[in-house]
Amino acid sequence: MGKCEVVWLSGLYRLADAIRERFFGETVTFSKNVFIPLVNLCRNRCAYCGFRKNPWDNDAKLLLPEEVKLLLRKGKDAGCSEALFTFGERPEEKYPSIRDKLNRLGYESTLDYLYDMCSEALKLGLLPHSNPGVLHKKEVKMLKEVNASMGLMLENVSDRLCMDGGPHACSPGKKPELRLKTLAYAGECKVPFTTGILVGIGETLDEIVASLYAIKQIHEKYGHIQEVIIQNFVPKPGTPMENHPPPTLNYYSTVVALARVILPGDVSVQVPPNLNLGNIGFLLSIGANDLGGISPITPDYINPSEAWPEIEEVKCLVSEMGRFLRERLPVYPKYLKEDDFLSEKVAEVARILSDENGFRRSTS
Repeated sequence: MGKCEVVWLSGLYRLADAIRERFFGETVTFSKNVFIPLVNLCRNRCAYCGFRKNPWDNDAKLLLPEEVKLLLRKGKDAGCSEALFTFGERPEEKYPSIRDKLNRLGYESTLDYLYDMCSEALKLGLLPHSNPGVLHKKEVKMLKEVNASMGLMLENVSDRLCMDGGPHACSPGKKPELRLKTLAYAGECKVPFTTGILVGIGETLDEIVASLYAIKQIHEKYGHIQEVIIQNFVPKPGTPMENHPPPTLNYYSTVVALARVILPGDVSVQVPPNLNLGNIGFLLSIGANDLGGISPITPDYINPSEAWPEIEEVKCLVSEMGRFLRERLPVYPKYLKEDDFLSEKVAEVARILSDENGFRRSTS
């Protein structure tokens, strides 16, 4: 790295951290969740994904209602506030076997099934956060009734990554225009939203910047994006990209700092702690202010080889930096105070779980 590049990068880091301090002070946030992998089949076939299975794989699975409810009860008993529903996008469109299983359970689609499982979470006093993939506006409206927040990784606005040989070539749901539409629909429906970009899958820095500006523009129009995940690619065995190198720390940290500088100040910049063990303190010093969901009872099913850090371990690290680790809900405090962002049934649970400032009420 040349001297000019070092000077430029250190200046970027200082600017990003100053913006972080202005808007978030010394508070670092996270959410305690139970991770529910509703179904691990998907119509997309991303070249880096280790979560997706085929119907003929031994570990292909659609969780039954009893299995979902058991996980929810374990999450409740462990003191979680968030039920994180993650699954493959519209698997019933590609695989008749999944459609048949859903039909036998009494559902026409994965989204119908998700709605009822989110309702079960609310009954137990947990707040659902769902990542269902690209959606139509009417589907966003439906799921808003039973979700405190929802999410969809933009990943990147580059059409080039969807071309032959690219990581999204076999993934119809990864077309940037579809994902941007879903983000806009969520804004129109006033859904607190999480999005993000995936770093190190063959994109250019210009494409990263374009992706961040696309998120910025949507948030400035609707005001609903509460956090942006800057997720570093981790190669997974058995995938087409298993030998693709992960991003260097220098490149990844540049993206984290750029995100803080480009995005509106009220949008949190999140880094996944289990993918960045050993570098959490550094990333928090260059603009990141949120560590996302950490589960005390379930693995990260998207990155199962990357264990969650212990919450007390993270708390000590943050404290050593002179900062304060604070547990939040899957919906950020500002959206608890604004009208129309939560349905009444969701707001009722959120009021029970939140303190006077909109963070997680102390359970001690």
